[in-house]
Amino acid sequence: MANMTNLRQERTRWNSKLAFFRGFLQHPDQVGSVVPSSKFLEQRLVDIASIDKARTVVELGPGTGGTTQAILDALPDYAMFLAIELNPEFVSLLESNTDPRLIVHHGNAEQIGQALALYDIARPDVVVSGIPFSTMPSNLALRILHSIWSCLVPGGHFVAYQFRGRVADLGREFLGTPEIKVELLNVPPVRVYNWRKPSTLE
Repeated sequence: MANMTNLRQERTRWNSKLAFFRGFLQHPDQVGSVVPSSKFLEQRLVDIASIDKARTVVELGPGTGGTTQAILDALPDYAMFLAIELNPEFVSLLESNTDPRLIVHHGNAEQIGQALALYDIARPDVVVSGIPFSTMPSNLALRILHSIWSCLVPGGHFVAYQFRGRVADLGREFLGTPEIKVELLNVPPVRVYNWRKPSTLE
């Protein structure tokens, strides 16, 4: 029985990797890498975003669900988790996850506010984003950043993992200067940008 379970898990991982690679080939402007995030990057995201203390988390561009599962593993039992994905094949893979805290939404990251309202989910205290800001038009990237910042609760975190620094350049005027960490144990190495929205007491 254990061998069968391990075989199914291995098959699922390979199917996810193949789906991710197909997604990159079909829509390189939407998928930020040829391969999914490493376990080291996933753990770094969980730690930086303080997922273990979150009440509501939104993930933009979860892909095939590696970071999604890492977030779920660290997320409190009482929390809610909304994953917004544009690629329909990725959405199908994500929907196979039966965790009751997870809601998968097929849509655009710019519509984060509408998606939260649709599922009657409170404003998030964490937004994690893997969408490639470096490959999208500036006006779209700015609209997405404004949507994230406007829905985030005071004191909340916006964490973006990117291969290029364009998200920091675009967001510097209204998001401020982020904390930046580099995860070398990823292919390719990736930068993790962390903004904290000022609380009403600051």
